[in-house]
Amino acid sequence: MSFDGGEHQVVAVAGTSVRLRAQAGTEQVVLASFLMAAPDFAVVDGTTLPGVEPFGLLDGLPEEVLVEARDWERHVVEVESGLPLGAEPGAAARPEYDPVARTVVQRTEAKAAELGVGYRTVERMRARYAQQGLWGLVDRRAVRVREVTGRADARLVAVARQVIDAETHVSTGTRGRLIRQVVKAVEDAYGPGVVPLPGRSTFYKLIDALSTGRHTFGSAVTRRQTANRPQGVFTPTFAGRPGEQVQIDSTPIDVMVLLESGMPVRADLTIAVDVATRTICAAVLRPVGTKAVDAALLLARMLVPEPMRPGWSAVLRMSASRLPHARLVDVDARMELAAAKPVIVPDTIVIDGGRVFVSETFTRACARLGISVQNCRPGTPTDKGIVEATFDAINTLFCQHVAAYTGSNTTLRGDRVDAQAAWTVPDLQDLLDEWLLCGWQARPHDALRDPYFPRRAISPNDKYAALVAAAGYLPLVLTGEDYLELLPVAWRQINDYGVRIDYRTYDSPELGTWRRQHSGVTARRGLWEVHYDPYDLSQVFVRTPHGWVTAAWTHLPMVSAPFADFTWRHARRLAAQAGRDDTNETAVARVLDELLTRAQAGPPADKASARVAARTRVAAAAHRPPPVEESEAQADEDDELDGQTSTTVVPMGIFDARVEAERWPY
Repeated sequence: MSFDGGEHQVVAVAGTSVRLRAQAGTEQVVLASFLMAAPDFAVVDGTTLPGVEPFGLLDGLPEEVLVEARDWERHVVEVESGLPLGAEPGAAARPEYDPVARTVVQRTEAKAAELGVGYRTVERMRARYAQQGLWGLVDRRAVRVREVTGRADARLVAVARQVIDAETHVSTGTRGRLIRQVVKAVEDAYGPGVVPLPGRSTFYKLIDALSTGRHTFGSAVTRRQTANRPQGVFTPTFAGRPGEQVQIDSTPIDVMVLLESGMPVRADLTIAVDVATRTICAAVLRPVGTKAVDAALLLARMLVPEPMRPGWSAVLRMSASRLPHARLVDVDARMELAAAKPVIVPDTIVIDGGRVFVSETFTRACARLGISVQNCRPGTPTDKGIVEATFDAINTLFCQHVAAYTGSNTTLRGDRVDAQAAWTVPDLQDLLDEWLLCGWQARPHDALRDPYFPRRAISPNDKYAALVAAAGYLPLVLTGEDYLELLPVAWRQINDYGVRIDYRTYDSPELGTWRRQHSGVTARRGLWEVHYDPYDLSQVFVRTPHGWVTAAWTHLPMVSAPFADFTWRHARRLAAQAGRDDTNETAVARVLDELLTRAQAGPPADKASARVAARTRVAAAAHRPPPVEESEAQADEDDELDGQTSTTVVPMGIFDARVEAERWPY
């Protein structure tokens, strides 16, 4: 045999030891397991070592093929031993197969004569049985691997595969359409009549064989998802401590919500899910397309405890949950009256290629908070599969129980779902926040298991309580100035008239020192850093060497209500349609005031204006940023006034020139 770079002869075998003699005459003793596991071990005299029969393959054979193989086994065993397989104890061998009186060659000739086959056939069966056992006696025609394409021309098969590949991103068609495309492609490539085409039935079978598992004639969504599936090994995303990896994403929620005008629309839901505990750290609903500032404010919301709200049950308090409330309060006093949801400071956030999450606002907010941002591969949602699965769970556990549930696609949608809409965005946000506490955080999650009791699923709160004891908790406190840092940035010059953004002018007396001055930021050509809130364009915030300066819009007295950036853009479109100059700030301000005034008085003439006006009011109501200025002195003053009797303060309304003019009789 071949071993250790040369040929050796087996001299003796004692137990598990084998004595080998090399061609040079040297001898050595090795273990049989070491000898057979050697990379260059091989038997060089033409024989092979017997192996284990593939019982699984035998079970998959047709019954008649297996019966024929067992018949051959009885004959081969009779040639070898003189007795057929399964002979009774004490039975005598037939004379022509008696090993004492007849040689192996004579017994083989007798068996060939008995079966009416050639001598070489019996010899071949004996050799195959010695090497492979019963599997060696199986008729190979029954286990022959056939091509799924049958006898179809290879050129036709190659073109058909290309056409099926091209069906991934187009609308689903019929097999007849695909066959027509294949025939046309074959004729264009090789000419008419050059490649033989199968019959109609055979062609259909060929298409079915080539499209198996690809959903070519099924759901287009499933077909695209299957084609986009990674070819590598599926490995689960793992995190060993809270915040090690947080996945964030945004999608339209499958519920119709009402704007203040009564118009039903769908809202965007943005969530952040902690991989280690499956905690939904924060969830934000918006009546319009999610903006970068929404994603940035979602980070801020993750870092503060969820406060208890009026109407919530006492069982939703953190002190009544499985969370280590007493130990967390010792570290962070804000946990005293918090609801039962963990506060998780993320180390890494996984995002997709959405413009909201790759924007400068979001990445700058993560950099300021010390959070690493990890981008998914393009077109690979499996890189953040946990947050994708969480959206499906929210639809199943929450959305389908809410009025005006639309279903995940149009085939599941009911009749006149928009007429069933009953929840506004702020109300649905409160309902969602309450459900997250009782329906998600306290509910056992199938992906969370107790290591000592693997069959027992535990809740996200239980998992957090177990991990925070080992990883610890370090609070991160945000101030009003931090909120300003999370807002979008625009770089502008401070002129004599102030700061201009999108044909709007902002000014403040505090900007007097910095007018026409260089900001000192050479990378921005001396421009000044201006932060703005896209949901409230009534003011902007300018960073100066002495701190933040709040500059109000100079035409704010002309507008009767707060407005957002999409409201301003719509007002500019209306001004252009009316023949006015959409770059004239005063003209656009008049159109904006007319739009908001009509929205307050009644439904506007066109649906676009109704939608914009209603979304403006809902966005303003749902967007509640913290106050910009917070000081300990103000907090102490509030503590001193807690014991005094408070007087109801009636807020002053917004001055409306038209309403005031109607009050005067002259």
